[in-house]
Amino acid sequence: MIHEIDEIAYDILNCIYFVEPFEKILEEVDYPANIVADVLKSLIQRKLVVAMFWNEELQEYKRSFIYDSDNMNAYSYLATKEGLLAHNSR
Repeated sequence: MIHEIDEIAYDILNCIYFVEPFEKILEEVDYPANIVADVLKSLIQRKLVVAMFWNEELQEYKRSFIYDSDNMNAYSYLATKEGLLAHNSR
């Protein structure tokens, strides 16, 4: 199933083919932080994006299965396979 995405979601997905922190996404898109956060939450709920955290011990990003939706800048984000398909089908 290919998901329909709007222009803001498209722009955000365009930034996260690789793991990117919230602040970097804000630099790349021309939308206010609260809008970007809301769209990211929606994309996560739709399984088009995953929240990631930096694991110091392993020195790599790991998927965060839970995240603080009130503190979106504490995480980095990555498009899932479904997110990439939705982005590329537009």
